[in-house]
Amino acid sequence: MDKKNKQLSLCLALLFCSLPVFAAKYYVDALTGNDGNDGKHPSRAFRTLDKVNQLTLSAGDTLLFRNGTSYEGALRISGSGTEAHPILISNYGTGRLPAIHGKGAAEAALTVFNSTFLTVENLEITNTGAERKPHRKGVHLLLDNFGIAKDICLRKLYVHDVNGSNVKKQGGGAGIHWTNRGDKTRSAFDGLIIEHCRIERTDRNGITSSGYWSRTSWFPSKHVIIRYNHLEDIGGDGIVPIGCDGAMITHNTLYRGGQRFPEGDAAAGIWPWSCDNTIIAYNEVAYYNGPWDSQGFDSDWNCRNTLIEYNYSHDNVGGFVLVCNDGNVKAPQSVGNTGTIIRYNISINDGFRSTFKSAGFSPVFHFAGPTFNNKVYNNLIYITRARPSHTDSTLVAMDNWGGYADSTLFANNIFYTEGTVDYDMGKSTRNFYESNIYYGQHLNKPATPGEIAERPKFRSYPMKAPEGFSALKAFMLLSGGSGHKGKMIERGGVRDFFGNMIPANTAPVIGVHQSTQ
Repeated sequence: MDKKNKQLSLCLALLFCSLPVFAAKYYVDALTGNDGNDGKHPSRAFRTLDKVNQLTLSAGDTLLFRNGTSYEGALRISGSGTEAHPILISNYGTGRLPAIHGKGAAEAALTVFNSTFLTVENLEITNTGAERKPHRKGVHLLLDNFGIAKDICLRKLYVHDVNGSNVKKQGGGAGIHWTNRGDKTRSAFDGLIIEHCRIERTDRNGITSSGYWSRTSWFPSKHVIIRYNHLEDIGGDGIVPIGCDGAMITHNTLYRGGQRFPEGDAAAGIWPWSCDNTIIAYNEVAYYNGPWDSQGFDSDWNCRNTLIEYNYSHDNVGGFVLVCNDGNVKAPQSVGNTGTIIRYNISINDGFRSTFKSAGFSPVFHFAGPTFNNKVYNNLIYITRARPSHTDSTLVAMDNWGGYADSTLFANNIFYTEGTVDYDMGKSTRNFYESNIYYGQHLNKPATPGEIAERPKFRSYPMKAPEGFSALKAFMLLSGGSGHKGKMIERGGVRDFFGNMIPANTAPVIGVHQSTQ
Protein backbone atom coordinates (compact mmCIF):
# COMPACT_ATOMS: atom_id res chain seq x y z
CA MET A 1 0.00 0.00 0.00
CA ASP A 2 1.44 3.40 -1.02
CA LYS A 3 1.68 6.40 1.28
CA LYS A 4 -1.42 8.10 -0.15
CA ASN A 5 -3.63 5.04 0.37
CA LYS A 6 -2.29 4.60 3.90
CA GLN A 7 -3.25 8.19 4.71
CA LEU A 8 -6.72 7.65 3.22
CA SER A 9 -7.24 4.48 5.26
CA LEU A 10 -6.18 6.28 8.42
CA CYS A 11 -8.58 9.14 7.76
CA LEU A 12 -11.46 6.73 7.14
CA ALA A 13 -10.67 4.86 10.37
CA LEU A 14 -10.63 8.09 12.35
CA LEU A 15 -13.90 9.13 10.73
CA PHE A 16 -15.69 5.93 11.67
CA CYS A 17 -14.30 6.08 15.22
CA SER A 18 -15.65 9.60 15.64
CA LEU A 19 -19.15 8.83 14.34
CA PRO A 20 -21.80 9.15 17.06
CA VAL A 21 -23.47 6.02 18.43
CA PHE A 22 -27.21 6.33 17.82
CA ALA A 23 -28.28 4.41 20.89
CA ALA A 24 -31.92 3.62 21.50
CA LYS A 25 -33.77 3.68 24.81
CA TYR A 26 -36.72 1.29 25.09
CA TYR A 27 -39.41 1.27 27.78
CA VAL A 28 -41.59 -1.63 28.87
CA ASP A 29 -44.78 -1.17 30.89
CA ALA A 30 -47.14 -4.09 31.50
CA LEU A 31 -49.81 -1.75 32.85
CA THR A 32 -50.21 0.91 30.15
CA GLY A 33 -47.90 -0.19 27.34
CA ASN A 34 -48.84 -1.45 23.90
CA ASP A 35 -46.82 -3.71 21.63
CA GLY A 36 -47.87 -1.56 18.70
CA ASN A 37 -45.79 1.31 20.10
CA ASP A 38 -42.19 2.04 19.18
CA GLY A 39 -41.18 1.71 22.85
CA LYS A 40 -38.96 4.77 22.81
CA HIS A 41 -40.77 6.87 25.41
CA PRO A 42 -42.60 5.96 28.65
CA SER A 43 -45.84 7.07 27.00
CA ARG A 44 -45.13 4.74 24.07
CA ALA A 45 -43.84 1.75 26.02
CA PHE A 46 -44.01 -1.88 24.95
CA ARG A 47 -46.26 -4.17 26.96
CA THR A 48 -45.05 -7.79 26.76
CA LEU A 49 -41.91 -9.90 26.82
CA ASP A 50 -42.82 -11.31 23.41
CA LYS A 51 -42.30 -7.87 21.91
CA VAL A 52 -39.10 -7.26 23.85
CA ASN A 53 -37.66 -10.59 22.70
CA GLN A 54 -37.86 -9.37 19.10
CA LEU A 55 -35.39 -6.55 19.79
CA THR A 56 -31.78 -6.64 18.65
CA LEU A 57 -29.85 -4.50 21.10
CA SER A 58 -26.80 -2.60 19.93
CA ALA A 59 -24.03 -0.54 21.49
CA GLY A 60 -25.35 2.00 23.99
CA ASP A 61 -28.95 0.75 23.93
CA THR A 62 -31.01 0.77 27.12
CA LEU A 63 -34.00 -1.43 27.96
CA LEU A 64 -36.02 -0.26 30.96
CA PHE A 65 -38.90 -2.01 32.75
CA ARG A 66 -41.32 0.07 34.77
CA ASN A 67 -41.21 -0.45 38.53
CA GLY A 68 -44.31 -2.03 40.01
CA THR A 69 -44.99 -4.18 36.93
CA SER A 70 -44.74 -7.93 36.41
CA TYR A 71 -44.36 -10.15 33.36
CA GLU A 72 -45.02 -13.84 32.83
CA GLY A 73 -42.83 -15.88 30.54
CA ALA A 74 -39.18 -15.79 29.54
CA LEU A 75 -37.01 -12.83 28.62
CA ARG A 76 -34.19 -13.51 26.15
CA ILE A 77 -31.57 -10.82 25.60
CA SER A 78 -28.83 -10.77 23.00
CA GLY A 79 -26.69 -7.82 22.11
CA SER A 80 -23.18 -6.52 21.65
CA GLY A 81 -22.22 -3.32 23.35
CA THR A 82 -18.79 -1.75 23.39
CA GLU A 83 -16.49 -0.69 26.19
CA ALA A 84 -17.46 2.94 25.65
CA HIS A 85 -21.12 2.19 24.97
CA PRO A 86 -22.36 -0.84 26.94
CA ILE A 87 -25.92 -2.15 26.85
CA LEU A 88 -28.05 -1.64 29.96
CA ILE A 89 -31.17 -3.54 31.05
CA SER A 90 -32.64 -1.86 34.12
CA ASN A 91 -35.73 -0.24 35.62
CA TYR A 92 -37.48 3.14 35.80
CA GLY A 93 -40.12 4.82 37.91
CA THR A 94 -40.99 4.26 41.57
CA GLY A 95 -42.19 1.27 43.54
CA ARG A 96 -41.01 -2.31 43.82
CA LEU A 97 -38.67 -3.86 41.28
CA PRO A 98 -40.19 -5.02 38.00
CA ALA A 99 -40.68 -8.79 38.17
CA ILE A 100 -40.24 -11.50 35.55
CA HIS A 101 -42.04 -14.70 36.52
CA GLY A 102 -40.87 -17.54 34.34
CA LYS A 103 -43.59 -19.96 35.56
CA GLY A 104 -41.43 -22.83 34.30
CA ALA A 105 -42.29 -22.01 30.68
CA ALA A 106 -38.62 -21.97 29.68
CA GLU A 107 -35.38 -23.31 31.11
CA ALA A 108 -34.51 -19.81 32.38
CA ALA A 109 -36.71 -16.85 33.17
CA LEU A 110 -33.92 -14.58 31.84
CA THR A 111 -31.35 -15.71 29.29
CA VAL A 112 -28.51 -13.48 28.14
CA PHE A 113 -27.20 -15.14 24.99
CA ASN A 114 -23.90 -14.52 23.19
CA SER A 115 -23.60 -10.97 24.44
CA THR A 116 -20.78 -8.67 25.41
CA PHE A 117 -20.43 -5.35 27.27
CA LEU A 118 -23.86 -5.68 28.88
CA THR A 119 -25.33 -5.04 32.35
CA VAL A 120 -28.58 -6.33 33.85
CA GLU A 121 -29.73 -4.75 37.10
CA ASN A 122 -32.68 -4.05 39.39
CA LEU A 123 -35.04 -6.87 38.40
CA GLU A 124 -36.94 -9.49 40.37
CA ILE A 125 -36.83 -12.94 38.79
CA THR A 126 -38.62 -16.20 39.61
CA ASN A 127 -39.05 -19.47 37.75
CA THR A 128 -41.44 -21.82 39.51
CA GLY A 129 -43.06 -24.52 37.42
CA ALA A 130 -45.89 -26.85 38.36
CA GLU A 131 -43.27 -29.54 39.09
CA ARG A 132 -39.52 -29.58 39.61
CA LYS A 133 -37.55 -29.84 36.39
CA PRO A 134 -33.81 -30.40 35.81
CA HIS A 135 -31.73 -27.48 34.49
CA ARG A 136 -34.33 -24.88 35.54
CA LYS A 137 -32.74 -21.50 36.26
CA GLY A 138 -33.62 -17.98 37.21
CA VAL A 139 -30.89 -16.29 35.15
CA HIS A 140 -28.70 -17.97 32.53
CA LEU A 141 -25.68 -16.31 30.93
CA LEU A 142 -25.00 -18.46 27.88
CA LEU A 143 -22.05 -18.34 25.48
CA ASP A 144 -22.15 -20.90 22.66
CA ASN A 145 -19.44 -20.80 19.97
CA PHE A 146 -19.16 -17.07 20.61
CA GLY A 147 -15.58 -16.30 21.57
CA ILE A 148 -14.71 -13.89 24.39
CA ALA A 149 -17.54 -11.99 26.07
CA LYS A 150 -16.28 -8.95 27.93
CA ASP A 151 -17.70 -7.00 30.83
CA ILE A 152 -20.96 -8.75 31.62
CA CYS A 153 -22.50 -7.59 34.90
CA LEU A 154 -25.47 -8.79 36.95
CA ARG A 155 -26.26 -6.30 39.68
CA LYS A 156 -28.94 -5.91 42.35
CA LEU A 157 -31.14 -8.75 41.14
CA TYR A 158 -33.62 -10.48 43.43
CA VAL A 159 -33.74 -14.08 42.22
CA HIS A 160 -35.95 -16.47 44.15
CA ASP A 161 -38.20 -19.50 44.01
CA VAL A 162 -36.59 -21.51 41.23
CA ASN A 163 -37.66 -25.15 41.49
CA GLY A 164 -35.09 -27.10 39.54
CA SER A 165 -34.11 -30.65 40.41
CA ASN A 166 -32.17 -31.18 43.63
CA VAL A 167 -30.38 -34.18 42.09
CA LYS A 168 -27.05 -33.15 40.59
CA LYS A 169 -26.88 -35.97 38.02
CA GLN A 170 -30.29 -35.01 36.66
CA GLY A 171 -29.00 -31.53 35.88
CA GLY A 172 -29.85 -29.65 39.03
CA GLY A 173 -30.96 -26.05 38.70
CA ALA A 174 -29.80 -22.63 39.86
CA GLY A 175 -30.73 -19.11 40.74
CA ILE A 176 -27.93 -17.73 38.52
CA HIS A 177 -25.87 -19.89 36.18
CA TRP A 178 -23.30 -19.08 33.52
CA THR A 179 -22.27 -21.40 30.70
CA ASN A 180 -19.40 -21.05 28.25
CA ARG A 181 -19.11 -23.72 25.58
CA GLY A 182 -18.46 -24.41 21.92
CA ASP A 183 -16.18 -26.62 19.85
CA LYS A 184 -15.90 -24.53 16.70
CA THR A 185 -15.31 -21.26 18.54
CA ARG A 186 -14.32 -21.73 22.14
CA SER A 187 -16.04 -19.27 24.42
CA ALA A 188 -15.25 -17.66 27.76
CA PHE A 189 -16.09 -14.65 29.89
CA ASP A 190 -13.55 -11.91 30.52
CA GLY A 191 -14.86 -9.56 33.17
CA LEU A 192 -17.96 -11.25 34.58
CA ILE A 193 -19.31 -9.57 37.71
CA ILE A 194 -22.22 -10.77 39.85
CA GLU A 195 -22.76 -8.35 42.71
CA HIS A 196 -25.26 -7.14 45.30
CA CYS A 197 -27.82 -9.80 44.34
CA ARG A 198 -30.24 -11.55 46.68
CA ILE A 199 -30.92 -15.21 45.97
CA GLU A 200 -33.48 -17.18 47.97
CA ARG A 201 -35.16 -20.59 47.74
CA THR A 202 -33.41 -21.76 44.59
CA ASP A 203 -32.98 -25.41 43.71
CA ARG A 204 -30.62 -26.99 43.32
CA ASN A 205 -28.00 -24.25 43.58
CA GLY A 206 -27.37 -20.56 44.15
CA ILE A 207 -24.71 -19.15 41.79
CA THR A 208 -23.09 -21.82 39.63
CA SER A 209 -21.45 -22.37 36.27
CA SER A 210 -20.31 -24.82 33.62
CA GLY A 211 -17.35 -24.56 31.28
CA TYR A 212 -14.37 -26.41 29.88
CA TRP A 213 -13.43 -28.53 32.88
CA SER A 214 -10.96 -30.96 31.30
CA ARG A 215 -7.38 -29.74 31.11
CA THR A 216 -7.15 -31.23 27.61
CA SER A 217 -9.47 -28.43 26.41
CA TRP A 218 -9.28 -25.97 29.31
CA PHE A 219 -10.31 -22.50 28.17
CA PRO A 220 -10.87 -20.51 31.36
CA SER A 221 -13.02 -17.50 32.01
CA LYS A 222 -11.03 -14.66 33.55
CA HIS A 223 -11.70 -11.73 35.87
CA VAL A 224 -14.81 -13.39 37.32
CA ILE A 225 -15.92 -11.55 40.46
CA ILE A 226 -18.78 -12.65 42.71
CA ARG A 227 -19.20 -10.18 45.55
CA TYR A 228 -21.61 -8.72 48.11
CA ASN A 229 -24.40 -11.21 47.38
CA HIS A 230 -26.75 -12.72 49.94
CA LEU A 231 -27.90 -16.30 49.42
CA GLU A 232 -30.39 -18.07 51.68
CA ASP A 233 -32.35 -21.33 51.71
CA ILE A 234 -30.49 -23.02 48.86
CA GLY A 235 -31.23 -26.64 47.98
CA GLY A 236 -27.65 -27.72 47.27
CA ASP A 237 -24.45 -25.87 46.38
CA GLY A 238 -23.98 -22.18 47.06
CA ILE A 239 -21.36 -20.51 44.83
CA VAL A 240 -19.38 -22.66 42.39
CA PRO A 241 -17.07 -21.26 39.68
CA ILE A 242 -16.00 -23.87 37.11
CA GLY A 243 -13.24 -23.49 34.54
CA CYS A 244 -11.93 -20.11 35.70
CA ASP A 245 -8.53 -18.54 36.24
CA GLY A 246 -8.25 -15.89 38.94
CA ALA A 247 -11.89 -15.88 40.09
CA MET A 248 -12.58 -13.78 43.19
CA ILE A 249 -15.46 -14.65 45.53
CA THR A 250 -15.67 -12.06 48.28
CA HIS A 251 -17.98 -10.46 50.85
CA ASN A 252 -20.89 -12.82 50.25
CA THR A 253 -23.20 -14.26 52.90
CA LEU A 254 -24.68 -17.72 52.49
CA TYR A 255 -27.19 -18.97 55.06
CA ARG A 256 -28.97 -22.33 55.11
CA GLY A 257 -27.59 -24.00 52.04
CA GLY A 258 -27.77 -27.72 51.34
CA GLN A 259 -31.36 -27.87 52.51
CA ARG A 260 -32.92 -30.32 50.06
CA PHE A 261 -30.38 -32.48 48.22
CA PRO A 262 -30.83 -36.23 48.74
CA GLU A 263 -28.68 -39.01 50.16
CA GLY A 264 -26.06 -40.06 47.65
CA ASP A 265 -25.54 -36.47 46.50
CA ALA A 266 -23.10 -33.88 47.82
CA ALA A 267 -23.02 -30.11 48.20
CA ALA A 268 -21.00 -27.41 49.93
CA GLY A 269 -21.02 -23.66 50.38
CA ILE A 270 -18.36 -21.94 48.27
CA TRP A 271 -15.97 -23.95 46.12
CA PRO A 272 -14.13 -23.90 42.79
CA TRP A 273 -13.76 -26.82 40.39
CA SER A 274 -11.25 -27.00 37.55
CA CYS A 275 -10.02 -23.52 38.47
CA ASP A 276 -6.65 -21.92 39.09
CA ASN A 277 -5.75 -19.04 41.41
CA THR A 278 -9.19 -18.70 43.01
CA ILE A 279 -9.48 -16.25 45.91
CA ILE A 280 -12.27 -16.86 48.44
CA ALA A 281 -12.24 -14.08 51.04
CA TYR A 282 -14.46 -12.25 53.56
CA ASN A 283 -17.45 -14.55 53.11
CA GLU A 284 -19.76 -15.84 55.82
CA VAL A 285 -21.24 -19.32 55.34
CA ALA A 286 -23.54 -20.73 58.01
CA TYR A 287 -26.16 -23.39 58.76
CA TYR A 288 -25.28 -25.75 55.90
CA ASN A 289 -27.24 -28.94 56.36
CA GLY A 290 -27.12 -32.03 54.18
CA PRO A 291 -26.46 -35.76 54.14
CA TRP A 292 -22.91 -35.46 52.77
CA ASP A 293 -20.16 -32.83 52.60
CA SER A 294 -22.05 -29.66 53.64
CA GLN A 295 -18.88 -27.80 54.58
CA GLY A 296 -18.75 -24.04 54.47
CA PHE A 297 -15.86 -24.06 51.98
CA ASP A 298 -14.14 -26.46 49.61
CA SER A 299 -11.04 -26.50 47.42
CA ASP A 300 -12.05 -29.15 44.92
CA TRP A 301 -10.19 -31.31 42.43
CA ASN A 302 -8.57 -30.14 39.21
CA CYS A 303 -7.70 -26.90 41.01
CA ARG A 304 -4.39 -25.19 41.64
CA ASN A 305 -3.50 -22.42 44.10
CA THR A 306 -6.86 -21.93 45.80
CA LEU A 307 -6.67 -19.27 48.54
CA ILE A 308 -9.29 -19.39 51.32
CA GLU A 309 -8.73 -16.46 53.69
CA TYR A 310 -10.54 -14.09 56.07
CA ASN A 311 -13.77 -16.09 55.97
CA TYR A 312 -16.25 -16.84 58.74
CA SER A 313 -17.76 -20.33 58.87
CA HIS A 314 -20.19 -21.44 61.56
CA ASP A 315 -22.82 -24.05 62.33
CA ASN A 316 -22.20 -26.00 59.11
CA VAL A 317 -23.02 -29.64 59.82
CA GLY A 318 -20.32 -31.00 57.49
CA GLY A 319 -17.45 -28.97 58.90
CA PHE A 320 -15.43 -25.92 57.98
CA VAL A 321 -13.49 -26.90 54.86
CA LEU A 322 -12.98 -29.76 52.41
CA VAL A 323 -9.83 -30.14 50.30
CA CYS A 324 -10.21 -32.96 47.83
CA ASN A 325 -8.92 -34.62 44.69
CA ASP A 326 -10.30 -37.56 42.76
CA GLY A 327 -7.12 -39.53 42.37
CA ASN A 328 -8.82 -41.81 39.86
CA VAL A 329 -8.88 -39.00 37.28
CA LYS A 330 -5.36 -38.54 36.01
CA ALA A 331 -3.48 -36.17 33.75
CA PRO A 332 -4.01 -34.90 31.15
CA GLN A 333 -7.68 -34.43 32.13
CA SER A 334 -6.90 -33.31 35.68
CA VAL A 335 -4.06 -31.48 37.40
CA GLY A 336 -5.20 -32.83 40.77
CA ASN A 337 -5.36 -30.42 43.67
CA THR A 338 -2.22 -28.57 44.66
CA GLY A 339 -1.24 -25.43 46.51
CA THR A 340 -4.36 -24.81 48.61
CA ILE A 341 -3.85 -22.15 51.31
CA ILE A 342 -6.31 -21.79 54.20
CA ARG A 343 -5.37 -18.88 56.44
CA TYR A 344 -6.85 -16.32 58.85
CA ASN A 345 -10.34 -17.83 58.94
CA ILE A 346 -12.66 -18.31 61.91
CA SER A 347 -14.76 -21.47 62.29
CA ILE A 348 -17.27 -21.80 65.13
CA ASN A 349 -19.17 -24.99 65.92
CA ASP A 350 -18.76 -26.56 62.50
CA GLY A 351 -19.06 -30.32 62.03
CA PHE A 352 -22.07 -31.34 64.12
CA ARG A 353 -23.91 -33.58 61.64
CA SER A 354 -26.42 -35.49 63.78
CA THR A 355 -28.83 -36.90 61.19
CA PHE A 356 -28.65 -38.78 57.86
CA LYS A 357 -26.64 -41.95 57.23
CA SER A 358 -23.31 -40.09 57.63
CA ALA A 359 -24.08 -38.60 61.03
CA GLY A 360 -20.85 -40.14 62.33
CA PHE A 361 -18.66 -38.30 59.83
CA SER A 362 -18.27 -34.52 59.79
CA PRO A 363 -14.68 -33.47 60.53
CA VAL A 364 -13.90 -29.78 60.79
CA PHE A 365 -11.08 -30.23 58.24
CA HIS A 366 -11.57 -32.97 55.66
CA PHE A 367 -8.76 -33.86 53.24
CA ALA A 368 -9.90 -36.48 50.72
CA GLY A 369 -7.69 -37.95 48.02
CA PRO A 370 -4.15 -37.12 46.85
CA THR A 371 -4.05 -33.38 47.46
CA PHE A 372 -0.57 -31.86 47.53
CA ASN A 373 1.20 -28.97 49.21
CA ASN A 374 -1.59 -27.68 51.47
CA LYS A 375 -0.96 -24.90 53.99
CA VAL A 376 -3.33 -24.31 56.91
CA TYR A 377 -2.16 -21.51 59.14
CA ASN A 378 -3.32 -18.78 61.52
CA ASN A 379 -6.91 -19.99 61.72
CA LEU A 380 -9.19 -20.12 64.77
CA ILE A 381 -11.28 -23.26 65.24
CA TYR A 382 -13.66 -22.65 68.15
CA ILE A 383 -15.95 -25.37 69.50
CA THR A 384 -18.11 -24.46 72.46
CA ARG A 385 -19.93 -27.69 73.26
CA ALA A 386 -19.25 -31.40 73.50
CA ARG A 387 -20.29 -33.46 70.52
CA PRO A 388 -23.01 -36.10 71.01
CA SER A 389 -21.74 -39.68 70.88
CA HIS A 390 -23.39 -40.40 67.51
CA THR A 391 -21.67 -37.45 65.81
CA ASP A 392 -18.07 -36.95 64.69
CA SER A 393 -15.47 -35.54 67.07
CA THR A 394 -12.70 -35.43 64.46
CA LEU A 395 -10.96 -32.11 63.99
CA VAL A 396 -8.76 -33.23 61.07
CA ALA A 397 -9.53 -36.26 58.90
CA MET A 398 -7.45 -37.42 55.95
CA ASP A 399 -8.88 -40.28 53.96
CA ASN A 400 -8.71 -42.13 50.68
CA TRP A 401 -10.11 -41.02 47.31
CA GLY A 402 -7.71 -42.72 44.94
CA GLY A 403 -4.87 -41.77 47.29
CA TYR A 404 -4.05 -39.66 50.34
CA ALA A 405 -2.89 -36.12 51.02
CA ASP A 406 0.80 -35.34 50.82
CA SER A 407 2.73 -32.39 52.25
CA THR A 408 0.29 -30.55 54.50
CA LEU A 409 1.28 -27.84 56.98
CA PHE A 410 -0.76 -26.91 60.07
CA ALA A 411 0.90 -23.96 61.79
CA ASN A 412 -0.01 -21.04 64.05
CA ASN A 413 -3.61 -22.19 64.46
CA ILE A 414 -5.74 -22.01 67.59
CA PHE A 415 -7.70 -25.23 68.10
CA TYR A 416 -10.12 -24.43 70.95
CA THR A 417 -12.69 -26.91 72.21
CA GLU A 418 -14.82 -27.17 75.31
CA GLY A 419 -15.23 -30.88 74.60
CA THR A 420 -13.06 -33.58 73.06
CA VAL A 421 -11.70 -33.73 69.51
CA ASP A 422 -9.38 -36.14 67.76
CA TYR A 423 -7.21 -36.47 64.66
CA ASP A 424 -7.17 -39.12 61.94
CA MET A 425 -4.27 -38.74 59.53
CA GLY A 426 -4.98 -42.01 57.70
CA LYS A 427 -2.19 -42.90 55.27
CA SER A 428 -1.39 -39.30 54.45
CA THR A 429 2.28 -38.40 54.21
CA ARG A 430 4.53 -35.53 55.21
CA ASN A 431 2.22 -33.77 57.64
CA PHE A 432 3.84 -30.91 59.53
CA TYR A 433 2.25 -29.51 62.70
CA GLU A 434 4.01 -26.58 64.30
CA SER A 435 3.29 -23.80 66.82
CA ASN A 436 -0.42 -24.47 67.29
CA ILE A 437 -2.41 -23.71 70.43
CA TYR A 438 -4.46 -26.69 71.65
CA TYR A 439 -7.08 -25.92 74.30
CA GLY A 440 -9.33 -28.70 75.60
CA GLN A 441 -9.11 -32.46 75.08
CA HIS A 442 -7.19 -33.35 71.88
CA LEU A 443 -6.83 -37.08 71.24
CA ASN A 444 -4.31 -38.59 68.80
CA LYS A 445 -2.83 -35.16 68.27
CA PRO A 446 0.17 -35.20 65.92
CA ALA A 447 3.51 -34.20 67.39
CA THR A 448 3.72 -30.41 67.27
CA PRO A 449 6.99 -28.57 67.90
CA GLY A 450 6.26 -25.31 69.68
CA GLU A 451 2.77 -26.31 70.73
CA ILE A 452 0.98 -24.44 73.52
CA ALA A 453 -1.71 -25.89 75.76
CA GLU A 454 -3.30 -22.90 77.44
CA ARG A 455 -6.49 -20.93 77.07
CA PRO A 456 -6.04 -18.04 74.58
CA LYS A 457 -6.60 -14.62 76.13
CA PHE A 458 -9.58 -13.50 74.03
CA ARG A 459 -11.63 -10.45 74.91
CA SER A 460 -14.59 -12.77 75.48
CA TYR A 461 -15.67 -16.35 74.89
CA PRO A 462 -19.08 -16.45 73.15
CA MET A 463 -21.00 -19.69 73.62
CA LYS A 464 -22.89 -19.39 70.32
CA ALA A 465 -21.69 -18.26 66.93
CA PRO A 466 -22.83 -14.72 66.22
CA GLU A 467 -24.01 -13.67 62.77
CA GLY A 468 -21.90 -11.09 60.96
CA PHE A 469 -18.24 -10.20 61.13
CA SER A 470 -18.48 -7.33 63.60
CA ALA A 471 -19.10 -9.58 66.61
CA LEU A 472 -15.89 -11.50 65.89
CA LYS A 473 -13.89 -8.77 67.60
CA ALA A 474 -14.53 -10.92 70.67
CA PHE A 475 -11.59 -13.02 69.45
CA MET A 476 -9.12 -10.19 69.51
CA LEU A 477 -6.50 -10.67 72.19
CA LEU A 478 -6.86 -8.78 75.42
CA SER A 479 -5.10 -5.45 75.60
CA GLY A 480 -1.68 -5.87 77.13
CA GLY A 481 -1.25 -9.43 75.88
CA SER A 482 0.89 -9.78 72.78
CA GLY A 483 0.08 -13.44 72.27
CA HIS A 484 2.53 -16.16 71.37
CA LYS A 485 4.76 -15.87 68.33
CA GLY A 486 4.45 -18.69 65.85
CA LYS A 487 6.22 -19.92 62.73
CA MET A 488 7.09 -17.43 60.00
CA ILE A 489 5.43 -18.61 56.78
CA GLU A 490 5.07 -15.51 54.61
CA ARG A 491 7.82 -12.90 54.37
CA GLY A 492 5.46 -9.95 54.16
CA GLY A 493 2.34 -8.44 52.65
CA VAL A 494 -0.15 -10.39 54.79
CA ARG A 495 -2.78 -8.98 57.15
CA ASP A 496 -4.53 -10.68 60.02
CA PHE A 497 -8.28 -11.32 60.21
CA PHE A 498 -8.91 -7.82 61.53
CA GLY A 499 -6.83 -5.99 58.93
CA ASN A 500 -3.60 -5.51 60.88
CA MET A 501 -0.45 -5.84 58.82
CA ILE A 502 2.02 -8.52 59.88
CA PRO A 503 5.44 -6.85 59.73
CA ALA A 504 7.70 -8.14 56.99
CA ASN A 505 10.16 -10.86 57.97
CA THR A 506 8.40 -11.28 61.33
CA ALA A 507 6.88 -14.39 62.83
CA PRO A 508 3.14 -13.77 63.27
CA VAL A 509 1.20 -14.14 66.48
CA ILE A 510 -0.54 -17.51 66.70
CA GLY A 511 -4.18 -17.23 65.75
CA VAL A 512 -6.10 -14.58 63.82
CA HIS A 513 -5.10 -11.40 65.69
CA GLN A 514 -1.70 -9.77 65.29
CA SER A 515 -1.77 -8.00 68.65
CA THR A 516 0.71 -5.13 68.89
CA GLN A 517 0.40 -4.53 72.63
